[in-house]
Amino acid sequence: MVFLSNAVSQARIDETNVNGEHHHDNVSTTVYGTRWVAEDIPRYDLPEGEMPSNVAYRLIKDDLALDGNPALNLATFVTTYMEEEAERLMAENLTKNFIDHEEYASSAEICNRCVNMIARLFNAPMHDASSEALGCSTVGSSEAIILCTLAMKRRWQLARKAKGLPTDKPNLVLSSAMQVAWHKACRYLEIESREVPCTGDVYYMDAEKAVEAVDENTIGICAILGTTYTGHYEDVKKMNDLLEAKVAKTDYDVGIHVDAASGGFVAPFVVPELEWDFRLPRVVSINVSGHKYGLTYAGIGWAIWRSPEYLPKDLIFNINYLGSEQASFTLNFSKGAAHVIAQYYVLIRLGRSGFTKIMTNLTRTADHLAECLRATGRFEILSQGNGNGLPLVAFSLKGDMHYDEFDFAAKLRERGWIVPAYTMAPDLETKKLLRVVVREDFSRSRCELLLRDMIAALKALDTLDAKAVEAHRAVKDEHSHSSLHKNPAQYTIPENGHVLNAEGEVQNLDVKQAPGIC
Repeated sequence: MVFLSNAVSQARIDETNVNGEHHHDNVSTTVYGTRWVAEDIPRYDLPEGEMPSNVAYRLIKDDLALDGNPALNLATFVTTYMEEEAERLMAENLTKNFIDHEEYASSAEICNRCVNMIARLFNAPMHDASSEALGCSTVGSSEAIILCTLAMKRRWQLARKAKGLPTDKPNLVLSSAMQVAWHKACRYLEIESREVPCTGDVYYMDAEKAVEAVDENTIGICAILGTTYTGHYEDVKKMNDLLEAKVAKTDYDVGIHVDAASGGFVAPFVVPELEWDFRLPRVVSINVSGHKYGLTYAGIGWAIWRSPEYLPKDLIFNINYLGSEQASFTLNFSKGAAHVIAQYYVLIRLGRSGFTKIMTNLTRTADHLAECLRATGRFEILSQGNGNGLPLVAFSLKGDMHYDEFDFAAKLRERGWIVPAYTMAPDLETKKLLRVVVREDFSRSRCELLLRDMIAALKALDTLDAKAVEAHRAVKDEHSHSSLHKNPAQYTIPENGHVLNAEGEVQNLDVKQAPGIC
């Protein structure tokens, strides 16, 4: 039997097209043959018409192809790897609004379980049913920090009012190495920021100087368990003891808030004997980022208070318009439940033994990287090792060279590595350094690849003279990603190779070709 196919006439195709249809034999081209690809992607105005979903997906995907590889982004503390099961749980729960406890009671219960586990991890007192620790999930540590600072300020205000004293000059003692979230908290909540400066020998807050800065208007001291600059753990135990002695001599009631955004899920498993948490009587609240070493994707943090005494009731709102009575202490109302669920997955999936294995591996990898860099004789290591700080390596170049840490970071970027170069905290701005954050997906094998490219980057920079380095800096600054929306005329390159600026003037950069990294 012979199967015959007929050739569809153009008349029949035209007839169906007139009716707003496309004949099934009138096959479409690929996405890259459509009119949308021949036009610039919408940037400023909402387009008048629609586009097919596969076209919109591909256009955006192609734009995002220029983003860095998260696995090679050694600047961020934020988690870049989760297991497939965790990702599946997140995808299945993306439509849930966490604030709707009546509708999503199981999600609210999972949050309660997380708060219980984290409070116990931080050794919250559990002996008295009337003063149990309490906490809440947040979008990240920035929200948690603002909430905890607000609680300290309100508690101080209430105590001052009860004594008939003024409440208009609150201050908070913290390190000049604080993260920007603390600048926001102080500015937004109108609190004087009493910053204890770092020194060339000590890159974190000195406990004695911190307690010396405390007076009757101090709402609290912020101690950092893992500074952003160098990963150091501040001495919370010493701070607690000195503060206890000072409080005994005065009528001050000053507590310590611990910013454990990064170290809260590291120290308990690597140095469990370190006293920094609720074991110390002056520690009244702690924040931690689940999306950092809590091993959950970005969008989850936690705030924990020692007892209800440290979270004034007038800050808590009781609402019933979602179907049931519920308490709310947040900066934003709605947020997804997926990240809370993902955090719970990580906690029960790993347990103490799993976290211990992972954090121990990260610490060993960081120590190995630091030792290899030190052995080159070209770098000064500024971070703490052996688990006495975060699993990261902060370092700077040694010697007097014609290139600096920013040039080194730019050279590594050519190989895909994102290693941040920055300057130290206020009063030490002349100090330049780099930092490699060792996260869960940074294996020993990847560490060796980074070391190889670091050595190659040094050799490449050594071959350049000062003039070539300056030229490369000029090109990098002119064509950085922040320049995406500049006038296209700035990027016009005529046949002679000269670059024209927006006014059409020739710019002679005289850039020498640099050798490749490897």
